[in-house]
Amino acid sequence: MSKLEEIRSVVEAGRLRYVEDLIHQALGEGYTPAQILEQAMVPAMRSAGEHYKSNESDIPKILAAARCMRRGLDVLEPYIEKDQGSHVIGKVILGTVEGDLHDVGKNLVAIMFRSAGFQVIDLGVDVSEKQFLKAVRENPDVSIVCLSSLLTTSMGAMRQVVRTLREAKDTRLLRIMVGGGSVTKEFAEEIGADAYSETAVEAAELAKTFLI
Repeated sequence: MSKLEEIRSVVEAGRLRYVEDLIHQALGEGYTPAQILEQAMVPAMRSAGEHYKSNESDIPKILAAARCMRRGLDVLEPYIEKDQGSHVIGKVILGTVEGDLHDVGKNLVAIMFRSAGFQVIDLGVDVSEKQFLKAVRENPDVSIVCLSSLLTTSMGAMRQVVRTLREAKDTRLLRIMVGGGSVTKEFAEEIGADAYSETAVEAAELAKTFLI
């Protein structure tokens, strides 16, 4: 079993105490942070989610997997920032919309943006449309705003953020990206977002196309 397979296994099983050591071992063997994320950690969380949806798992198990994911992200982030160095291709504002406190997906997106060369302003979770608008106005060189929502109950808040940014005269040229467990491509189009992505890797690649 390769180190990536071991990482995927322990994340999916929620075995928190093994995650950090295995990631360091994988880095020592030459695996890149992107490989660890894309080939081990993300598939593990996807699999854990699928087991939960099919009633083959329960909430404590998926929460344990999420804790492993968060620990792994904490380990990998310094390596990604070191690789990025001083080369910044653009600036993005990122946050989970008001009414939603989930941050695992958002944190993964932030890491993938940084690894792609973006400077990321992470507003955190439960972020209102006023907070997004304030952050955009305080950072006039921002070209992309990325909104996350896992809960269906916070989709209205995502709609409101898009409306607020579109109606403000000084923010109409912004590109708005959306994603998260509750979001679909159809919903993104309905609320007027510029792009929707299912994965953090895809989000970073899409963001780069807006800079061309």
